[in-house]
Amino acid sequence: MKKIITLTAFATLISIGMYAQTMYDATKIASRDLTGTARFVGMGGAMGALGGDISTMGVNPAGIGIYRSNDVAMTMSYGINSVNSKYQGTSSENEKNRFSFDNIGFVFSSPIGDYTSLRYVNFGFNYQRSKSFYKNMSMNGVMNMAGLSQTWQIANQAYGASPDKLGESYSFENSSLGWLSILGWEGFMLNGGFLNNDDEYEYASPLPQNELGAMVFDSKESGGIDKYDFNLSFNFNDRFYLGFTIGAYDVDYKKHSWYEEIYTPKTGYDLNSWNRIDGSGFDVKLGMIVRPFETSPLRIGFAVHTPTFYKLTYTTSAQIASNMYAKLDNEGLIEEVSPYKEGDFDSYEEGFLNSYDDLGADMKYDFKLNTPWVINASLGYTIGKGLALGAEYEYEDYSTMKYKDADGYKMDYEVDATKAMAKAVHTFRLGAEYKLVPQFALRAGYNYSTTAFDKKAWKSLPQNSIHTDTDYANVNSISNYTFGFGYRGENFYMDMAYKYNHYNEDFYAFHDNDRLGVDDRNFLNPINQNQLAATKVKNNRHQLMLTLGIRF
Repeated sequence: MKKIITLTAFATLISIGMYAQTMYDATKIASRDLTGTARFVGMGGAMGALGGDISTMGVNPAGIGIYRSNDVAMTMSYGINSVNSKYQGTSSENEKNRFSFDNIGFVFSSPIGDYTSLRYVNFGFNYQRSKSFYKNMSMNGVMNMAGLSQTWQIANQAYGASPDKLGESYSFENSSLGWLSILGWEGFMLNGGFLNNDDEYEYASPLPQNELGAMVFDSKESGGIDKYDFNLSFNFNDRFYLGFTIGAYDVDYKKHSWYEEIYTPKTGYDLNSWNRIDGSGFDVKLGMIVRPFETSPLRIGFAVHTPTFYKLTYTTSAQIASNMYAKLDNEGLIEEVSPYKEGDFDSYEEGFLNSYDDLGADMKYDFKLNTPWVINASLGYTIGKGLALGAEYEYEDYSTMKYKDADGYKMDYEVDATKAMAKAVHTFRLGAEYKLVPQFALRAGYNYSTTAFDKKAWKSLPQNSIHTDTDYANVNSISNYTFGFGYRGENFYMDMAYKYNHYNEDFYAFHDNDRLGVDDRNFLNPINQNQLAATKVKNNRHQLMLTLGIRF
């Protein structure tokens, strides 16, 4: 029988000293998908200077100033998300299909007249699904080196903690202990608890260190970020446009991960983690569009977005089940732990079943996240009444993200880790629209973003972290290829778009580093580099979008 340890706790038991956020969670929340109306997506999102589309209020708010009539539109989509992973020659594939309601919005345009330089005052609202987290991923295979094991990371986190503290009934309330270390000790995943020359407790992995172990990983992510934009924009002399947008955000992210290590048919363990991040935030966007030459159709756009100021709650629970055995001394106390071996029944006793689920609630932690500032510059050009071209550049530095606890105190560890391992992201967008006849148009676009991660980045968990999911992925550059078409009647219009999203990532189920390097704030030090071979993951998403609208 496996020893099963389940840890949950009341939200009120958590002190501000515990850590509940990583750079990888923050980047996932701060990043955005290419979403919006089918026309906006069909042109690769490169409409910041062209304007005239509801979705532009979330990129360059001045784009709503282009409107000279009212507009109401809604967008739906169907997506297929496939994830192919390959580790040491072993491949796994997952697919997720899903319908989505992507946006609904309106613009009310108010003409002022030709008596002043102010020609139009426009108001807009847009709901948009700015981020989708839906993704299933799995991998498995034999590890690339003998002795590699997630239990070394567990031992790393337990470094310096005494066995009596790790084994206390309510040890998970101790703000100086991390949950991985508690799970590891209670699940017989740590060997020792002995004092070194510095009178500090050290631990080691009890799994066979001269054998190649196999690992299996599976995760399911779901949820998304809903964005609500409120826009006010102005048209001056049909040459200068100014816009202002307040954005409200609602976050709902869920993840369940399952990790297993196998050494012999009767030796190994599995770890389940259930995590959720939910909360809300807001930002402010300012934008302008100018036609520098009255006789030229060239438009130049510029916009700046403040950080999104989030108040979030991280909720987690975990369970470990192990086939590890405890050797007892004459007083019935644990003397050492060991993997199961045939013939050892006389000297090894299987651990007793322990459970803490009767406490009745998950571990919760409230914190604040400030995402990066965003700077956007764009160009728009029209040729006659048949061709529109758009180009954009956007900059946001993910290394500047800020974390604070519920009381407003800076979370130094997370800030330092992000500053060292996150990078600035450069996004380029190109788009074109060609009208075959006044009623029908064809569109195409391309969208490219650089990576937000240093190539040596890793998921750094401080010793008092409540994180039990050790997996992380360093996402490479992201590409979006789009095309679409549209119909414009006297009032009614319909647009369709296809988007192909592709990116690769290097995935690691855990981080194998030196157990003495846990408090090293030099996060890119060679001592911290992962010895586990990367799982190469290819992500592909196909999405078909339909927008229906009325202009009047």
